[in-house]
Amino acid sequence: MTTKNLFRRRRADAGRDRGAELPHVVVVGAGFAGHTAAKGLLRRLRGKARITVIDQLDHFLYLPLLPEVAVGTLEPRRIAVPLNRSLRGAELVLGTVDAVDVEARTVSWVNPDGGRGTLGYDRLVLAAGSVNKLLPIPGVTEYAHGFRSIPEALYLRDHLVRQVELAATSADPAEQRARLTFVTVGAGYTGTEVAAQGATLTALMAKSRPSLKDVPVRWMLLDLAPRVLPELDRRLSRTADRVLRKRGVEVHTGQSIAEALPGKVRLTTGEEIPTRTLIWCVGVRPDPLVADMGLLTDHGRLVVGTDLRVAGHPEVFACGDAAAVPDVTRDNALTAMTAQHATRQGALAARNVAASLGHGTPRTYKHHDLGFVVELGGTDAAANPLGIPLSGLPATLVTRGYHLVSMPGNRLRVAVDWLLDALTGRQAVGLGMVRAEHVPLDATGTSSTVTPR
Repeated sequence: MTTKNLFRRRRADAGRDRGAELPHVVVVGAGFAGHTAAKGLLRRLRGKARITVIDQLDHFLYLPLLPEVAVGTLEPRRIAVPLNRSLRGAELVLGTVDAVDVEARTVSWVNPDGGRGTLGYDRLVLAAGSVNKLLPIPGVTEYAHGFRSIPEALYLRDHLVRQVELAATSADPAEQRARLTFVTVGAGYTGTEVAAQGATLTALMAKSRPSLKDVPVRWMLLDLAPRVLPELDRRLSRTADRVLRKRGVEVHTGQSIAEALPGKVRLTTGEEIPTRTLIWCVGVRPDPLVADMGLLTDHGRLVVGTDLRVAGHPEVFACGDAAAVPDVTRDNALTAMTAQHATRQGALAARNVAASLGHGTPRTYKHHDLGFVVELGGTDAAANPLGIPLSGLPATLVTRGYHLVSMPGNRLRVAVDWLLDALTGRQAVGLGMVRAEHVPLDATGTSSTVTPR
């Protein structure tokens, strides 16, 4: 061995020894909360702690723009920011965490190939996110598809294109009507955006097919709530409702589906709707990992203080959808499961973890909503930045500006896709990359945080 190689080896060995002596911080989940926490930890503790991030994806997924992937405005990779670029300096583990032993201070995971691993930690940031919220409605898991991932968005795009094309070649009017009827359940952020943008896409496709000239394209948006976007200001709700109806979407509030059947759905009103498309956007619930930890929970979320520490385990911090964080701006009700809260809680978790290791001072969580944005496609959007209600083009500019600022990467690529879509239109083609059986509707755990804006 040469002198130079011997020197390099000794230096590497010394680095490993120092790394072994450093406190180990493990972040579970790389969604809005986890990714922000990891970024903050790298900034505050680089060289002072070993930081490991565990997630089932190798990228941060910017889910607010997922509907634009489904309708072809954006390419899938635009909303996927590689973790090895955005979290340089962290150790990345590709896997799904399925067990946390808070007494032994260990985290266990299974990787995509079925291999298992376990890590010890000195500090744990639990940002496991959320999973599909399923209701006990017969047939939903068999005939509905969710909308929480890139594969589901790609499947929906192919499915919408396929239904229009099959309707155009069918000689049966009943089959044509069924294939051109699209039912979306859930009028929150996701359902509203999917229905608004999907209605535009399918109308454009049907218009270019002469055989469908007299066949209506029917989109239905169902929710038991009294209005669309029930969690937002009524002015935003009215704007979204107006855009939906202008695009031909039938908004059915105060009702939902009672049963999903082959080729049709039965509504809670008793009406049966022939359809080949049932999109499930009802909402999310905390990752089941939280319940399996055996710690105190509130509405399925880990009970924490305003410093994000888990009661009885000061070395464990929780944030985002996994945490029941008291909202001191609303009489200590739980903070909403939104990206605004998740991002800011992630930043606070990083600060308080660093403080617990002797670097900086801790703080408590307090955040006032800065407003919300809803992307409805084209030049339509609804937004209320700092409480100022906007609609139309001004809202679209604010909404897209907000997304570009919020994304941790790929901003130029997203902006270019938006420009190309405005100048050249989108290509409505089915690529056949994802089959229905590959995107079943379930509520299994995921380490990717899915939160509305």
